Amino acid sequence: MIDFRYHLVSIVAIFLALTVGIFLGSTVLTDELKQTTEEVNSLLKQNSQELREERDQLRRRESGNNEFVTSAMSKLVRDELSGEWVVLVEAPGVTAAVRDGVQQALEQAGATVSGRVALSERYVDPKEVGFVEQSASAAKPAGMTFTDGTTPHGMAGAVLSAALVTPDRAQAGKTNPVTAGVLDTFEKGGLIAVSGDPAKRATLAVVIGGEIFEGEGAEAKNMAVVTTAGALDDGSQGAVVVGTPPAAGPGGVITTLRDTSEIAQRVSSVDTADLPAGRIVVVYALREQLSGTAGQYGLGDDASAFEPVKEPEPDTSSTPTSSGS
Repeated sequence: MIDFRYHLVSIVAIFLALTVGIFLGSTVLTDELKQTTEEVNSLLKQNSQELREERDQLRRRESGNNEFVTSAMSKLVRDELSGEWVVLVEAPGVTAAVRDGVQQALEQAGATVSGRVALSERYVDPKEVGFVEQSASAAKPAGMTFTDGTTPHGMAGAVLSAALVTPDRAQAGKTNPVTAGVLDTFEKGGLIAVSGDPAKRATLAVVIGGEIFEGEGAEAKNMAVVTTAGALDDGSQGAVVVGTPPAAGPGGVITTLRDTSEIAQRVSSVDTADLPAGRIVVVYALREQLSGTAGQYGLGDDASAFEPVKEPEPDTSSTPTSSGS
């Protein structure tokens, strides 16, 4: 008769066998897993190293390209804007590097930069539209009227345009006597900050986009900048909105401009102002504005090309034939 001890020994033997099996199996699996993990880690390290080398190579190429373009910039833009006056209008958050780079390119092209006007957060804040409208109405020169439906920033843009720009080259560099108090009113109201002498009116305007606005009022802030750019274009020989690639992405001011067909048909944009080549494009876009046309340039999805198509230079190399023809 099988007694209890027999059952106990059998059960112990079974569990012992299971334990040994699990141990042996796990040892084999652990070795295989370890080997696989080592192989994957080795592959990842190799791929990571290759990506780092590729990244470093691209950075060197970009740096070399930027250095070359920078060294050639003065030749590429020489006299393109000779005799023109340009005012810089900055949206909130513009970096000094972008602003100074654009200004340098304009000056190398022969333009005179009259000054800078920085739009404040208060100017673009949708909660402050009442104050913006009030300031525009108070500062507008005698005889200026607004059509029905003009937005507060349309009003402010028109008033600023009268003070900052002119389509008449004979008036370039001269102050508009009927807008003497405009900039002072806007500056005291915390809507703008002024540097240089932008009251000496310019023939062209460059509006520089800054930070990417976020939150509920972001699109309204972008529209405030775009509307102001449109007003500056109306009162001058032309306007260009410039910025860095994010400005042409979601929530960017250049995206808002390009989505606003009525203004985009007459106001150009450049989304590569952080690159030396892009700053050359800013000059070319302004030159194109002088001819009465506009375009959207850069690397953004809605850009029509990287740069405007330059009109071919007249051929002066041919010599008259003996017949004089």
